[in-house]
Amino acid sequence: MEELQKRNELKMNSRRRGYDGKSNPVARCFCSVELMSQTPSRSPPNAEEQGRTQLRTAQHPPGQRPSQGKFFKLRQPLHPFAAVVLGVCCVLLCAGIWWFVTRGETAEERIFSPLTLPSPAETFATFPSLWFERAFSQNLLITLRRLVLGFGLATIVGVPLGVLAGCFPPLHAFLTPLVLFGRNIPIAALIPLMFAFFGIAETQKVMFIFIACVAFIVADSAANVLAVGQEYIDTAYTLGAKRRHIITKVLVPLAMPVIFDSLRLLFGLAFGYIMLAETVKLGGEEGGLGALILTSQRRTMTAHIILIILIIPIVALAIDRILYLVQRQLFPHRYGGLGILKRLVRFVAHGWQALKGMIIKPEPGMERMVADQLATIAAHHPDFQKKLDRADLPRSGTEWRP
Repeated sequence: MEELQKRNELKMNSRRRGYDGKSNPVARCFCSVELMSQTPSRSPPNAEEQGRTQLRTAQHPPGQRPSQGKFFKLRQPLHPFAAVVLGVCCVLLCAGIWWFVTRGETAEERIFSPLTLPSPAETFATFPSLWFERAFSQNLLITLRRLVLGFGLATIVGVPLGVLAGCFPPLHAFLTPLVLFGRNIPIAALIPLMFAFFGIAETQKVMFIFIACVAFIVADSAANVLAVGQEYIDTAYTLGAKRRHIITKVLVPLAMPVIFDSLRLLFGLAFGYIMLAETVKLGGEEGGLGALILTSQRRTMTAHIILIILIIPIVALAIDRILYLVQRQLFPHRYGGLGILKRLVRFVAHGWQALKGMIIKPEPGMERMVADQLATIAAHHPDFQKKLDRADLPRSGTEWRP
């Protein structure tokens, strides 16, 4: 009875102060906390859990969940078909805005004049002249050749440097100033230096892509190697692996899926850099999409510039999807896929190891160590020697092949 009277008095006091637990969930929380502080607890270990339950009930009463809306729920998974429909709607909206600001027969009727922004119909009507008369396909191949050479050279240099920097902290500290400088320098400022060092030929375009991308590749490769857990290295050391084996058989295979994904994303960034390099033309070097844009600007052919700008993302997206398919086949355990390229690479690696084992006698590693340990144990335990003789185990000094 005394406990019930105390509860009633607390409820009356809370109502006098303006707390209404039914209409105000937060006030109900305060009342619950006050009741818990005044009422003696019969089970001290469960008092904290009971308070948390009452607090959750006060914030979200049963049947009164906070409304998140029907179409814009936070982090709600979206169906793939709905995602495609929304993307198409975005494209149609942009095309509709383009048509609206360029509608009209004469320049006076339009918001933008035909010289500034042609209509969609006028723009796509000039595609045959861009493709045939101005050799769009040839210029596209020239741009892709420069891009592949420059980015491939940056990958050949940047990935090994990044892996070594991620493995050895002194090298990482040594390369950090160069990486920070290369990632933050304005790329456009390098163009005059590229002309001074490499002239106006194809070498200038390739080296521009190399310098623009190599710092990013080194930084991402080092970060991905550093992200590999230390437990893998400790396990490899426990099994008797050497330092070079840990780098080539533990760190590189574990970091390579993420490194490849980073290279795929950086390739799209390099597409923008090659456009910048090709728009600066001083001599009679070959064309490219950037040079095609520059020539169209001088001839006030705005429709061709818009077409090139629309085609470049489509080509970049197609290359990105091809690289993504290669990525899935190389690393099916990470991204899903059949693993066809992974099996091919493994077959080539095993063939190379077998060929190397026939030419160069490999150093017996773990097998020699295990055989020595078994021989030591057998020398002190004669019964173990009989079991060792019956077992098909390597002996100390026997020849080892991979």
